[in-house]
Amino acid sequence: MGQMEKLMLRGEYDRSGFIRGLVSMLLVGAFCGILVASGNPGNMGICGACFLRDSSGALNLFSEPAGLRYLRPEILGVVFGAMAWMLSRGKWEARSGSHAATRFFFGVWMGISSLVFLGCPFRMIQRIAGGDLSAWAAVPGFVIGVGFGLWLEKRGYNVGKTEVSPAPVGLLGSLLLLGAGILWSMGLLSGPGLGEDGAPAHADWKLSLGLALGGGALLSATRFCAVTAARQVFQKDRRMLWATLAMMIGYAAVVFSTGNGSFSFEGQPAAHGEILWSALALALVGLCGCLAGGCPVRQLVMTGEGNGDAAMAVMGILFGGALSHGLGLASSGAGTTAAGRTAIVIGLIIAAGYGIWRSSGSSK
Repeated sequence: MGQMEKLMLRGEYDRSGFIRGLVSMLLVGAFCGILVASGNPGNMGICGACFLRDSSGALNLFSEPAGLRYLRPEILGVVFGAMAWMLSRGKWEARSGSHAATRFFFGVWMGISSLVFLGCPFRMIQRIAGGDLSAWAAVPGFVIGVGFGLWLEKRGYNVGKTEVSPAPVGLLGSLLLLGAGILWSMGLLSGPGLGEDGAPAHADWKLSLGLALGGGALLSATRFCAVTAARQVFQKDRRMLWATLAMMIGYAAVVFSTGNGSFSFEGQPAAHGEILWSALALALVGLCGCLAGGCPVRQLVMTGEGNGDAAMAVMGILFGGALSHGLGLASSGAGTTAAGRTAIVIGLIIAAGYGIWRSSGSSK
């Protein structure tokens, strides 16, 4: 078994590989904590949904609030860190062909529902580790949403298997993001430019890019996915759950030692206390993650690894983030909106209905 396989938290159990995976996720958590301590929003070292939303604002896909428009270097770092890891192992491979429209559609809903909760599952982990007690409300919802997705898979649902494709197919998503990064470096996008201060809160771009490159490589090596971690609540293999705990420990060690963590229900950064809607929002994220083949951060990693269909999910999450602000769906520290709550109910009905239809024998 090669070193790359030994880093994975999936497949055949290997003790040394499991330990390597735990250490890797400990480092990922520490990287996120360092980014928060260095200027990123509270409990938001890396967030797939929030950072894609900010990036959509930089691309002028929404105009208000103006303080949320910024091309996040962390997005580029995660994608190209994963690509660099796979290239270094000689494992990078372009793949596509697994219901890209489904991935895009449920990517949109992941973007919307994450912004009702105020964070993707990756940020949920950071919020909990940083002492945000209100974030615990999302955990049972997320697990139930993933559990329902697992039930659909047992009924026959399958997002589809990718096939080896021409290299440009696997590079397209990464190159589009790189193009946005080049425009940003030239000062042609909205929000703070290269090395500029201003809202939204952000760490120095060099630190953000560097730590995200390392984080992307480690996330690719371990194949970590928050949806898979929740899935393991119902399975015997619990390695991804232990890896989640390792990430939390690494994150908490940094944020509490730097004075950026605190235990409370209220007054937490970019958070609200509406327990029911936090649970329902993450239930929708979990279900959509199953239907689309991974959580938002995992979709970014797979994009870097050459998965053209994952790139479609990333574009969906980005579009969903923009749509959330254009239609008033996104929550704020003051709470959820009526439009956002309505969207969650509609999304749950659509996602559950689609999954049941697709998993039934009559779907053909």
